[in-house]
Amino acid sequence: MNSRHGEFLWLLAVQALEYTNAMNIATPIHAKSSKPDNRVGHTACPHDCPSTCALEVDISEDGLIGRVRGANDHSYTSGVICAKVARYAERLYHPDRLMHPLRRAGAKGAGQWQQISWDDALDEIAEAFVKAEARDGSEAIWPYFYAGTMGWVQRDSIDRLRHAKRYSGFFSSICTNPAWTGFTMATGTLRGPDPREMGRTDCVVIWGTNAVSTQVNVMTHAIKSRKERGAKIVVIDIYDNPTMKQADMALIVRPGTDAALACAVMHIAFRDGHADHDYMARYADDPEGLEAHLKTKTPQWAAAITGLSVEEIEAFASLVGTTKKTFFRLGYGFTRQRNGAVAMHAAASIATVLGSWQYEGGGAFHSNSDIFRMNSAELTGRSMKDADIRMLDQSQIGRVLTGDAVALRHRGPVTAMLIQNTNPANIAPEQRLVRRGFARNDLFVAVHEQFMTETAEIADIVIPATMFVEHDDIYRAGGQNHILLGPKLVEPPPTVRTNLFVIEELAKRLGVADRPGFGFTAREMVDRILESSGLPDYDHFLEHKWFDRQPAFEEAHYLNGFAHPDGKFHFRPDWINQPAPNKPPVSIGALGPHAALPAFPDQVDVIEVTDPEHPFRLATSPARNFLNSSFSETKTSRQKEGRPEVMVNPADAEANGIAHGDLVRIGNSRGDLRLHARITTEVKFGVLIAEGLWPNKAHVDGEGINVLTGADPVAPYGGAAVHDNKVWLRKDAAWCSRNHG
Repeated sequence: MNSRHGEFLWLLAVQALEYTNAMNIATPIHAKSSKPDNRVGHTACPHDCPSTCALEVDISEDGLIGRVRGANDHSYTSGVICAKVARYAERLYHPDRLMHPLRRAGAKGAGQWQQISWDDALDEIAEAFVKAEARDGSEAIWPYFYAGTMGWVQRDSIDRLRHAKRYSGFFSSICTNPAWTGFTMATGTLRGPDPREMGRTDCVVIWGTNAVSTQVNVMTHAIKSRKERGAKIVVIDIYDNPTMKQADMALIVRPGTDAALACAVMHIAFRDGHADHDYMARYADDPEGLEAHLKTKTPQWAAAITGLSVEEIEAFASLVGTTKKTFFRLGYGFTRQRNGAVAMHAAASIATVLGSWQYEGGGAFHSNSDIFRMNSAELTGRSMKDADIRMLDQSQIGRVLTGDAVALRHRGPVTAMLIQNTNPANIAPEQRLVRRGFARNDLFVAVHEQFMTETAEIADIVIPATMFVEHDDIYRAGGQNHILLGPKLVEPPPTVRTNLFVIEELAKRLGVADRPGFGFTAREMVDRILESSGLPDYDHFLEHKWFDRQPAFEEAHYLNGFAHPDGKFHFRPDWINQPAPNKPPVSIGALGPHAALPAFPDQVDVIEVTDPEHPFRLATSPARNFLNSSFSETKTSRQKEGRPEVMVNPADAEANGIAHGDLVRIGNSRGDLRLHARITTEVKFGVLIAEGLWPNKAHVDGEGINVLTGADPVAPYGGAAVHDNKVWLRKDAAWCSRNHG
């Protein structure tokens, strides 16, 4: 189609879009809901969620998308997706979507923009990078990205430009490191039982993930086992969230105390004869040492730490101890504490003490990331990577941009950035440092985005990006077992461009387009990844939609031995020497208070423990209708979430003179902000929950919840402890005076 015709159709879709009601989380939307004149496109959800759902998309004769639903013939998705993705047309045809390249025309953040051409935008970005390199060296440029799309080509091609130009490295610490490190310390690799076995088990333990809101397919399979087998669903979390309300047994622990619960469960298993000594003798490194270590980790000890009753701990331990087919589904949430890696290791250890790995529907699962064996070397330009180039920590962007010498690895400043697939002005810790850094007049920032995010608002150049149905890509699941194709299904607006286009065009302007990996289309690059990985080609995926990479039962359940060189599950981890999926390079070394990590599973209080000045523990848990900062721009998601609030226990509210709906102020040494109180028994005494992630400007004073989160790394291999914050809470006196007289 020509440019004017394409823009007309796109605007027509914006005007004519009718929003549909959100689907029930347990109700599949079947293909028969398609209109007769629609064709159905097959793709994968691109967002930062372990489910990586297989999708069916209705496409009209005019080339516009309609209903989005889960693929019924995909054995993990099983026809069910989250409501926010089901209404994706609302996001694709949003009237505020970025449509043209823009140049800043006033002060940073003032919102004054001049529309420019794509050639001018790319020329100016390249020119700024050349000037920064000439002035401060190649490390002055920091390409910054993350998981706004999980498609390999559109996400990771930025690294090829980075390595070709010797720009500063990117240590992607913010999300997975504590969880992945803790799990691989135990097993030696990042894989586990087939996640579809949650539908063939007698007990599912959903630990540290609000699956109803964030991984709906976990619930699909767990509920299947309950309906067909009478399986019990146990949920362990820090507040009474929607997943808790689906549980047969709901255990609400104090934030950062999950390892204490795990230790008590293992203590009881040894005490009551539920420990499988024969299994451990064959598969574990030091079961005798673990049993001796756990002698003092009684239910009474754990109750005092976790806030659970002794009876709750005993009941949970008895259930899993007497149910051989128990599937421990371990999430990310409980690892976003400063002791998160230790907590993950301890929780995974229960399955080994009980011998659960031996059974279908048994064992511990966190991620299948290591089963796919996809080769990204050419895509990311690995052959051009220089080990002497510094690696900067993604989580510490505030410290990097404000000149912290340690964060900068004692080298020069960052003076130019290209940002794709992430919104650090909203989602990064230590927000006041982040905002101060972005406000520097000597810092050039280009942002490639779909909406005018708060990061885009403070950029110098903003360029508009495609969405997932508008480009080709390949996806690899984490919480399931498939590689999925994401082919281009519809034409994008004529004035937006793919991430790959931007990288290729900058490579031409920066003189590296002849280097390895450049010069291919997205489809060609997908084929090259597949060929080098020994996988079927693009056309095969186009016909078959996905490829099941789940290993055999014996491998998935470690019946041939665990992945450490000794073949054992490690109750005694080597916290600083063992490999891990995202171990910091030698130039960074072990991070955080790693010397304090325990020899065996244990509670270790490297967390932000409350004190008289900060009597509350705050966690920034995910909201059901947002995904990080994505979907916070859509009308329906915002309406369903209401407004930024902090959940407060009634006893805490009464003690502080706070009524439901009052404006309160919460703070710590990093800063403070105001938001409204929601008084609820869903949180325990002394715990505050702020569900998000809301834009900063949605808050009363234009500052969001990450003002309060820290960027100090989680031991031993880094990560952001965004759920681990000690804070104070006060009624906002000025507001209450105006509203209550």
